[in-house]
Amino acid sequence: MKYDIILAGVGGQGILSIAFVIDNAALEEGLFFKQAEVHGMSQRGGAVQSHLRLADAHIYSDLIPLGQADMILSVEPLETLRYFEYLKPDGAVVSSSTPYTNISDYPVLEEVFREIKKAPVHVLIDSDKLAREAGSVRAQNMVMLGAASIFLPLKEDSLKKYIPVLFEKRGPQLVQTNLKAFDLGRQAARAGGR
Repeated sequence: MKYDIILAGVGGQGILSIAFVIDNAALEEGLFFKQAEVHGMSQRGGAVQSHLRLADAHIYSDLIPLGQADMILSVEPLETLRYFEYLKPDGAVVSSSTPYTNISDYPVLEEVFREIKKAPVHVLIDSDKLAREAGSVRAQNMVMLGAASIFLPLKEDSLKKYIPVLFEKRGPQLVQTNLKAFDLGRQAARAGGR
């Protein structure tokens, strides 16, 4: 088994938090993982991406070749398109439909969605709405992780085990908010997203 994921978004959207949960869930299930460093301007709202590879045998490279990613998991729709060339022909795209409009010439959102929908397997999630429903707009990353969880080769319980580990130092309310965000994202993806 091998499963390659491109994580994408902009700085401050919690890409490292998503990676932390997936990495630890993989270890919990006896899998190997490699993660390329997160690249981008994480403090300035710039593009951020990371390669995350899971397998049941040793992984020798932390970079995913073009055309080999099983999933693009993105917390920002325009950033999703930046990595399409990495996606396998039958790969899954799990993207937020909530834009982070930090550029003056952000494309028309419906055109971005039209491009995302060209992927044979795609789910668009209103992560802003669901995170607010969970209790914090900052929980969009856990909404997106929940949405992606229906495709990941990891058990739901393994993923959910590490959300409290990630947030426990910030208090029980934040743990509950992020667990709820995960559940709402998972439910939305199962219902087909946008």
